[in-house]
Amino acid sequence: MDAHVHFREVRDGVGEMPRMLGSDARDNRDRVLVAARELFAEHGLDVTMREVARRADVGPATLYRRFPTKVDLVDAAFADETRLCETIIEDGCADRDPWRGFCSVIEGLCVLNGRNQGFVLAFTSANVEPPDHADRRRAALQSLAALGRRAQAAGALRPDFTIDDLVLVLLAGRALGSLPQEKREAATRRFAALAVDAFRAPAAPPEGHAAH
Repeated sequence: MDAHVHFREVRDGVGEMPRMLGSDARDNRDRVLVAARELFAEHGLDVTMREVARRADVGPATLYRRFPTKVDLVDAAFADETRLCETIIEDGCADRDPWRGFCSVIEGLCVLNGRNQGFVLAFTSANVEPPDHADRRRAALQSLAALGRRAQAAGALRPDFTIDDLVLVLLAGRALGSLPQEKREAATRRFAALAVDAFRAPAAPPEGHAAH
């Protein structure tokens, strides 16, 4: 009887092993992604894979098993931010008032930039691109350019605006990363408001009102 019980316990324990290993693997992956997001936000994309492994407290072999290349790691680390960025742009483009939509995009991207500068650097850089990142980045910029043209046609956006101006604003906003976290969001919203004023056409209507 005791032997039978012992065998059952061993058998049940063996059955638990794959689940335990799967849980450990998920924990390792989650730790790596948290570490990568923190380091990219703090230091940009120059962070090495070994630095990420050290922050995550995993071995390099474990890191490379989960993410064979740095591009794979960047893609996974910024998946949530990419979706949020696309949602901000889609919502802005869907606004019937192109100027209001443009303003909402500026504010949304500036706040996202303040929260995670590593993502914005990845989004605006052509040097570190996951397999489908280039296409998604191109589509997002094309949508923003179309929104800009609509806002210009409405007489609200300055006529010399180009997409490069928006990228320049996002890059300039990286300086806000030196502020304490509790002050950063208010500062990024203020920065966004100043950027909107800079983009406003002479005698343009106040934010949220289309030109007639």
